[in-house]
Amino acid sequence: MKSNVGGIDRILRIVVGLGLVAWAVMGGPVWAWIGVVPVATGAIGWCPAYLPFGISTCATKKQ
Repeated sequence: MKSNVGGIDRILRIVVGLGLVAWAVMGGPVWAWIGVVPVATGAIGWCPAYLPFGISTCATKKQ
């Protein structure tokens, strides 16, 4: 599994995901638990939704 989520993308996913989960824990709407998905994809550095579109936010390696 090749990483397809870059640095800034990972940070944003984790921050927004944790915010949604915190909101859900504090009595927010049930749909706020969807924040678990961006936290997980940010933590592992791979997003399955990027595959069909060929998207990668990782920096390219210079040779």
